[in-house]
Amino acid sequence: MMTLKSTVLATGIGLWFTTIPSGAAEPIQPLTPPSDVNSAQVELGKKLYFDPRLSKSGFISCNSCHNLSMGGTDNLPTSVGHHWQQGPINSPTVLNSGLSVAQFWDGRAADLKEQAAGPIANPREMAMDHTAAVATLNGIPGYVAEFKTVFNQTPITLDQVTQAIAEFEKTLVTPNSRFDQWLAGNETALTAEERAGYDLFKSVGCVACHNGPAVGGSSFQKVGVIAPYQTTNPAEGRIAVTGKDADRLVFKVPTLRNIALTYPYFHDGAVQSLNDAVNIMAHIQLNRTLTADENAKVVAFLNTLTGDQPNFALPQLPPSVANTPKPEPFAAVDTPAAAH
Repeated sequence: MMTLKSTVLATGIGLWFTTIPSGAAEPIQPLTPPSDVNSAQVELGKKLYFDPRLSKSGFISCNSCHNLSMGGTDNLPTSVGHHWQQGPINSPTVLNSGLSVAQFWDGRAADLKEQAAGPIANPREMAMDHTAAVATLNGIPGYVAEFKTVFNQTPITLDQVTQAIAEFEKTLVTPNSRFDQWLAGNETALTAEERAGYDLFKSVGCVACHNGPAVGGSSFQKVGVIAPYQTTNPAEGRIAVTGKDADRLVFKVPTLRNIALTYPYFHDGAVQSLNDAVNIMAHIQLNRTLTADENAKVVAFLNTLTGDQPNFALPQLPPSVANTPKPEPFAAVDTPAAAH
């Protein structure tokens, strides 16, 4: 049985979860919002998250691909980027992403701060080189004043930008799901079918990878352990980071929190149905063929993982002025690069 301390070491998120009793028997723990946040950075990061002026076109923001009204995703197989370019891989949810062992499907960013810099400069996404993005913000008086207040430094730097975005994203935790209520002792929070689905989720082996507060996100695993995952998507996973052939088709295990909202599924976004996704994973990862009844029970359990969604007033963005660098919505497309 894992103690709280050993769970913390395994997931690397111990500072966020300090109320679970040591020796808790369940392999999944409740979500709780982080307490160690800088509120001024959060408010600034919230503005930046929604600000399309961080993109070359002046049209795409972080929220475009990680829409907080849609489970922190765009519900597309792959995202639409600069000049309507198709992204190469499915956009993972931003919700609870601060609990992950690393960021992006291949884990190439160590944390939220490092991840925040990637899409801004990626020519398939926001297509705004970092120098130009920072120059734009330094050309908006309202941002200059707020950054000075928050960081006590001018001019604005990329490090400050990514720090503020990361601090905001850190707060995008979705507690109080019905499953969390059950974990907290409310026996009526789950139906008999949902409880049976959780028991199956554990007994067939799903919980070996999908565990901890985020129900995933804490490890990298090969997709297609028993049988190959059939896809035309060329992404090869963690080998792009490590260069090791053993990491081919190894991806970060996605969180299952809010999974009912974050369709389509898998790194290629090719599977629309949660029922189909469960059957595929049972087959290619666990060598199990679920009956229709078993599938329905597991899906019923997964639907209990939807928690309270982010709920706040939309930020009012500081206006540009005459000498603020202007967006280029119809500029030429640069060479594509990897995304998400």
